[in-house]
Amino acid sequence: MRGSTVAMGAAALLTLSACGGEAEVAEAPPEGVIEGVTIENARMVLPPVPGNPAAVYFDFSYEGDRAFSLGRVSVEGAESATMHQYGEYNFEMQMMDALPIPVSNGTTIEFKPGDYHVMAMDVSPEIEPGDTAEVTLTVSGGRQHKFDAEVRAAGDER
Repeated sequence: MRGSTVAMGAAALLTLSACGGEAEVAEAPPEGVIEGVTIENARMVLPPVPGNPAAVYFDFSYEGDRAFSLGRVSVEGAESATMHQYGEYNFEMQMMDALPIPVSNGTTIEFKPGDYHVMAMDVSPEIEPGDTAEVTLTVSGGRQHKFDAEVRAAGDER
């Protein structure tokens, strides 16, 4: 009986295929893109003193069904990068490593001076104002979202 059930199922699939009744398969987003994530106003501001860290700012928003957290970041042309935020410690505002940032549908985060931002360490001297640098956000579960940040000089608008 089991064999005839399998044979009937296979025949039905062949019939559907022959009639153009193929099931639609949802397309996966391109590699390096998390569906629902939007990045705007991305920029990397070079340091005034070569060898100091550069800062990366951007506007992040998410409209999607699966919650995650932002955990790690990398910046093309930098030896390392970390997400920072400002917080109060010992009655003083201080910059510190950011904890994982929870993200769910409707989340918006402005990475800006004095708040969340990315510090890019040991940026290549070959990176100059007017270039772009690829920024990669890695979220819980290991998915990645990549975007380009416009490179700006130290004195340019942050």
